[in-house]
Amino acid sequence: MAKTRSLIINPGSTSTKIAVFHETEVVFVKTLRHSAEELAQYDTIADQKGFRKDIIMEALQDNDIAIDKIDVCVGRGGFLKPIVGGTYEVTDDVYNDLLIGRTGQHASNLGGVLAREIADELGKKAYIVDPVVVDELMPIARVTGIPEIERRSIVHALNHKAVGKRYAESVGREYNELNLIICHLGGGVSVAAHQNGKMIEVPDALDGDGAFSPERTGRIPVGPLVELCFSGKYTKEEIKKMLVGKGGFVAHLGTNNMIEVDDRIEAGDEKAKFIMNAFVFQLAKDIGAAATALYGDVNQIIITGGIAYDPYVVEGLKQRCSWIAPITIYPGEDELKALTEGVLRVINGKEEPMNYNA
Repeated sequence: MAKTRSLIINPGSTSTKIAVFHETEVVFVKTLRHSAEELAQYDTIADQKGFRKDIIMEALQDNDIAIDKIDVCVGRGGFLKPIVGGTYEVTDDVYNDLLIGRTGQHASNLGGVLAREIADELGKKAYIVDPVVVDELMPIARVTGIPEIERRSIVHALNHKAVGKRYAESVGREYNELNLIICHLGGGVSVAAHQNGKMIEVPDALDGDGAFSPERTGRIPVGPLVELCFSGKYTKEEIKKMLVGKGGFVAHLGTNNMIEVDDRIEAGDEKAKFIMNAFVFQLAKDIGAAATALYGDVNQIIITGGIAYDPYVVEGLKQRCSWIAPITIYPGEDELKALTEGVLRVINGKEEPMNYNA
């Protein structure tokens, strides 16, 4: 049987990562970087699609990738309506909702759009896999003390689901048979309780919930925040930038580079050590909260993302949380591979494609 050739497209704010896989073997990968000047000519993210498509096609041609040999195109999913996890064909409804940014504007919206446009030209199908809007919260997890405000799930779903299924396969089990606590640690962090294949509890990783991260505030007392908002010292946009972009380690230590923080700790910087310990403490509390959502029935704790390479953080979490369940480390986040694995599960009949309008 011929190997499936997948074109993978993962747009970021200033770059577009592309790869070609034969089954799970990567045969080409490239990061296409976009200057501020190049992007400044476009009023919206959607307006960038022609520009990004052209440079993708040019890169494939320049590297002798036979585009007509591609069997399927897969894009990073973006801000659609809330959906359950899985692999979705980029139907007209998915395409249109990504193009308008139904629940938010982000470069990842272009992943499915570009995949669909290229696939259409080839007469093939396009898919997205586990976008950030995967929302599988149990109903009681949505309740807050203000009826007008519900908790929502904005989470690193692609990496969460990929490592959950990778771990399950490594122990000869199915992902939907296990109760897992998965901790994605990167520029943003998210700690989710996975119960039988669903993320039933997870803090909103984008909008001020859970542990702080290299550049996000995470959960903070709301009273002082209200006072700050109405103090007249800051605009709405400045406050929002404090929450996402200039919070966390950036606010405390002036950097979002965890290697730099480790170096400062090694050099005897007591403030850096204190903030790092606070970070580990908050993550451990989120892991404990996830354990209660699972009634303490936890098969494994999994730590993943770029910060999972950090021995200081990993050892700190082991000291505080290993009593809950054994801990497995999957450092880094291979989003391109995760997208490939997602579409192959559908092509090979291991999973059914999901229905966006179900």
